[in-house]
Amino acid sequence: MADDRIRMPSSGGGLVRYFEDYKSKIELSPMLVVILIIAVIIIEVLLHFSGSSLFGL
Repeated sequence: MADDRIRMPSSGGGLVRYFEDYKSKIELSPMLVVILIIAVIIIEVLLHFSGSSLFGL
C-alpha cells in the first residue's frame, strides 16, 4: 500500500535567478569584450614576433 503514493518533486527545483540579485557598476557590451580580446591577441602576436628586438632580449 505504501507504493500507491504519488511522489511530487520539490518546488523550485533548481530555479535560481542570479541576474536580479546583483547589479554590477561596470557593464561591458559583448561587442566591446570581443574587440578587447582581438586587440590583446594582436598585441601578443606583435610582441611575439618583434618583442625581442624592441626590448633587447
